[in-house]
Amino acid sequence: MRVRRCYDLLMLARLQKLIVLATIALTILVAAVLGQGRHILWASFAACLVLSAHAWLLCIEFALAYVLQSRDRGGPVRLRDVVRAWRHELRQLTEVFYWRQPFRSDRIADQVAPTDARMAGVVLVHGYACNRGLWNPWMAVLKSRRIPFIAVNLEPVFGSIECYAGQIERAVAALYSATDRPVVLVGRSMGGLAIRSWLSQSGAVGRVARVITVGTPHRGTWLARFGRTTNAREMRMGSRWLERLAASEGARTGTLFTCFYADCDNIVFPRECGTLPGAHNVHVPACAHLQMVFEPVVINEVLAWAQPPLREPDRDARAAC
Repeated sequence: MRVRRCYDLLMLARLQKLIVLATIALTILVAAVLGQGRHILWASFAACLVLSAHAWLLCIEFALAYVLQSRDRGGPVRLRDVVRAWRHELRQLTEVFYWRQPFRSDRIADQVAPTDARMAGVVLVHGYACNRGLWNPWMAVLKSRRIPFIAVNLEPVFGSIECYAGQIERAVAALYSATDRPVVLVGRSMGGLAIRSWLSQSGAVGRVARVITVGTPHRGTWLARFGRTTNAREMRMGSRWLERLAASEGARTGTLFTCFYADCDNIVFPRECGTLPGAHNVHVPACAHLQMVFEPVVINEVLAWAQPPLREPDRDARAAC
């Protein structure tokens, strides 16, 4: 069982390594084949096309988001903001999926033992098709400020979101036991739904100081209709899973949450899908899905809850915006 668990934790990193190496190998092969006929320009063009496949996929996502966002009641999105968000998202996506997650997911270890008795622990929960390597910049900040944290790896990668409750529970229990303080949970994208599911199953409101979600499809997302995995289907707009989750939650559950959402989000759209009834919903303008995770306003909100004195973060979030 222990061997199997270790294998599962490394599975996504290995899969993403394979994708990166296969992309590089295919680029070299295409360039070599076309280059043999002295078609240097065609070889260079084909190689660039292979390497930039993720950029074209992002273009499709942003085009769909732009059309749907401009039709909803929130009003049109400026095209220049979408282009700027695409540029930032391309940089973040390349770094996260082609380097940090495949090759650096275990670079920073969890810091459970408290170094300051006044600090609250932070549980970091990644999103769909990600691993804990996403949080490396966050973990570096938390470690430098001596804030205890655990970054989970959600397994099985493509299972039901409900399956992740046990991993979140173990992380919360470890930090709560070590600090004797309610913890701060941060969920990026699907991770926010995993936290809601854990809360619904555990009823552990007393161990929670705050839940902060970033680009979480609380009401589903239009893009999930193309997903075929179990957790992707659960994130479809109007899915039975989302309806059951909402029905299982108490009337005041939303008051525990700060939810960051954006009108240039290329994954969670239309924009109101990133909001939760009763929560403090914070709009991050001209920001893409992955880019939003690393915005100062988001990180500052988490720090405001985790480090002493525990301030009322709504005021801080509004000031940072």
